[in-house]
Amino acid sequence: MRINEVIRTIEQAVPGAPFPRTVDKLQVGDARQPVQAIVTTFMATYAVIAHAARLGANLIITHEPTFYQQPTWWLQDDPVYKAKMALLRQHQMAIWRFHDGWHMHRPDGIYTGLLKALDWEAYAEPRDDWLASPLARRLLKDAGLAAFADPSRAYLCTIPPMTLTALAALFRARLGSGPLRVAGPADLPCRRVALLPGSLPGILQTAMLGRNDVDLLVVGELNEWESCEYVRDAAYTGRAKGLIVLGHAQSEEPGMAWLAEWLQPRLPGVPVVHVPAGGPLRHE
Repeated sequence: MRINEVIRTIEQAVPGAPFPRTVDKLQVGDARQPVQAIVTTFMATYAVIAHAARLGANLIITHEPTFYQQPTWWLQDDPVYKAKMALLRQHQMAIWRFHDGWHMHRPDGIYTGLLKALDWEAYAEPRDDWLASPLARRLLKDAGLAAFADPSRAYLCTIPPMTLTALAALFRARLGSGPLRVAGPADLPCRRVALLPGSLPGILQTAMLGRNDVDLLVVGELNEWESCEYVRDAAYTGRAKGLIVLGHAQSEEPGMAWLAEWLQPRLPGVPVVHVPAGGPLRHE
């Protein structure tokens, strides 16, 4: 099987793919070469590429860009960019970004992976009619995310009541992450939890927090002058809310781990392994 056949196999399982305007493209390498083994990851870091080479893989499927920003013309003389490209060429590695399609898969691949890692699949709501409301549709359209205005994209979970502090500990334990960033009263009882992994626009995060039926919002990352400030003000209005910031990588890596599991039966005979990129920042 060639790399372009692997890509085609994946796209055939995503409604509407390949999309006319998408970031899901081969970023590096030759799609015509036979695939030896595949590594899935949140981010194709230098360390992930080196690990993939040791495993004998020649295709990395990454969720986020390989080279920090798009386009990359301004990096052509940058020594870090050049070293990373040299490593890729040395091992004849191809990198395909799978972002839009994995989110548009039914169910959303990133969200499903996070639910699996949390063992919350039984708590997930089957639909969310708020996403089809005039407010949500306008917010999503303005953010360029009109396709998300679909009630079948429920990002809500109804869990046994837990305090905000207890939930932060649960997330650390089940995702294997370090200290988390938390806003809201420590003893806030949380039952209805909205999961928005990754980096959705702050206006969507704040709108989710403003809902009467949401106690806690869990996100990947945020702008510090947006939704977290809403939470700080909410505590003084009698409408206390909770917010947990996992980190972008920590929130979406489980979805790329599930991609490896999802791919294995679709690509018989092709080894597929997940290599986590890990978070880029540390606590000191």
